[in-house]
Amino acid sequence: MMQPAHGGNLAWAANLVGCSPSAIVDFSASISPLGPPHSVLAAMESQMVNLRHYPDPNYSELRLALSHFHQIPPEWILPGNGSAELLTLAGRELAELATTVLITPGFGDYYRALRAYNANIQEFSLVDECAGWSAALSTFPGLHTSLSFPPKSPQTSGLLVNNPHNPTGKLFLGSQIIPYLKKFALVVVDEAFMDFLPPEEEQSLIGFVQDYPNLVILRSLTKFYSLPGLRLGYAIAHPNRLKRWQLWRDPWSVNTLAATAAMIAIEDGDFQRQTWAWLPPARDELFQGLTKIKGLQPLPSAANFLLIKSQISGKKLQFQLLQQYKILIRDCLSFPELGDRFFRVAVRTPVDNQLLLTALSNIIEPFSSE
Repeated sequence: MMQPAHGGNLAWAANLVGCSPSAIVDFSASISPLGPPHSVLAAMESQMVNLRHYPDPNYSELRLALSHFHQIPPEWILPGNGSAELLTLAGRELAELATTVLITPGFGDYYRALRAYNANIQEFSLVDECAGWSAALSTFPGLHTSLSFPPKSPQTSGLLVNNPHNPTGKLFLGSQIIPYLKKFALVVVDEAFMDFLPPEEEQSLIGFVQDYPNLVILRSLTKFYSLPGLRLGYAIAHPNRLKRWQLWRDPWSVNTLAATAAMIAIEDGDFQRQTWAWLPPARDELFQGLTKIKGLQPLPSAANFLLIKSQISGKKLQFQLLQQYKILIRDCLSFPELGDRFFRVAVRTPVDNQLLLTALSNIIEPFSSE
């Protein structure tokens, strides 16, 4: 079975060590361990009888629910079969431009979406290579000071960036991205992990979409609500752009159960508050535990995952954790700038986090004492 490019491939991990997928403790996919919400599961069960019917192709109820949630007209919202489908549509439009500026290290699926339409990709690193990853990644500045664009005007180009940034967990201020809305023909901001921040801390640009027709926001409902198996996301952009995208895709992209789950999930304030209360202390405890393991250097994060620099091979760590403890971490081989000396872990429950810390200590200590 081929080595996965993304996290969460439990079938691959289970096949590698000869166990059931349910026996794997998955730190490789950045999914909340608190869900799915009970309200969502109950609502989906109540909709089973409607599986005999096609979904509303316009997803009017879902768009209206998201409209109320974000305080933006429903025609500015397009639900999709995960944010990956919408990223593909964005990639098609970005490919029509002279070039697309891609912030690196970047999520591997961005390359898939852009290369599918032969987009001209221009990469810009978040950090000064001379500063080195170990120092720069923990404190690297925002977009306005870390990038120098080529002399050619970016007005015929697109910009693709995610916030919070994956894989570093860096949160950019909205004010650091807004200046680029006036410079680029199209700016796509992937906010897949933004909902892990409480409203008073998030830096979403959704409030600017109606002022900037060239701005597209991509959101995911699967990570925060623990619903990756449903494949559910949405784009927020100018209605004319979304109408064009609809002509490019298959009908009924979102199934009935996923649409129901989305409408109920965004109304579950108790679950949202529970998640916002859980994440910061759980992430801090895991971060502090990792700093105590010789040879590991975790980087501060605003998201529900941590990027860790390791003195030993991340691939070797992944294999040994699977073999000895049935723990799956995310290697960073799909991020060329990071390579085999970094790995990424999701923040899970205190019990799981401690299990990871103990396993890492047991594996790494013999190497550190050599």
